[in-house]
Amino acid sequence: MLSVNNIEVVYHDVILVLRGVSLSIGEKQIIALLGANGAGKTTTLKAVSGLLKTEVGKVSHGDIQFSGQRIDRLGPEEIARMGIIQVLEGRRVLEQLTVEENLDVATYLLPDQARAKQDMERVYAYFPKLKEIRAQKSGYISGGEQQMLVLGRALMAHPKLMLLDEPSLGLAPLLVQEIFRIIRQINNEEKTAILLVEQNAIAALDIATYGYVMENGRIVLDGSAVELKENEDVKEFYLGFGALAQRKSYRGVKHYKRRKRWLG
Repeated sequence: MLSVNNIEVVYHDVILVLRGVSLSIGEKQIIALLGANGAGKTTTLKAVSGLLKTEVGKVSHGDIQFSGQRIDRLGPEEIARMGIIQVLEGRRVLEQLTVEENLDVATYLLPDQARAKQDMERVYAYFPKLKEIRAQKSGYISGGEQQMLVLGRALMAHPKLMLLDEPSLGLAPLLVQEIFRIIRQINNEEKTAILLVEQNAIAALDIATYGYVMENGRIVLDGSAVELKENEDVKEFYLGFGALAQRKSYRGVKHYKRRKRWLG
């Protein structure tokens, strides 16, 4: 469905951020993209969605294919119409609009406007709380409700592939569980493929089928979610288990350099 092929990304024609990134996602899959801050995860999503162009960035090498069509040269609006919808980090709601007006915004992508009401009821079925607060200004609802809203707004556009950037950020543990339960439900019921960027590796790998680990603009490890959860290096540096029991850079730990590891 989506194939990212050895891409490099530069900003302002000078700053090299991604260095030969390759990954793929099949129909109906949930793929986790893990890594510390600054690893290049969000840049990878923006390369897929076309939003790099709004930040003076570009794919300078390699290509991105979606359903057999090259998309890295297209604008973000064209990519969105193809069914790739990105949910940005930080819950970017339109604060002066109500919850329901935020959902309405997404319907401009739909060729059949008559379905908008039906689609809104579908979103409310996933997020009953949004129906209760549909007349409230979105800037005054809670962080968890805002996260539900941006996920619902993405659903209104009937995505084939959703790009989710840190959906658990800033949420309480119980809300994180609820959000991830709904993400899994959307994947199961809507058959929507999901590329999930997360620092909460445990939550991400619990719902993903496959995962990639990024470090310094490169993919350094990939495997099934089960394999990654059992990998001693992932457990030590991303899941909080092992001798160090904390996240650190792979390159910054001396004893780690003495072991045979994926960065060489």
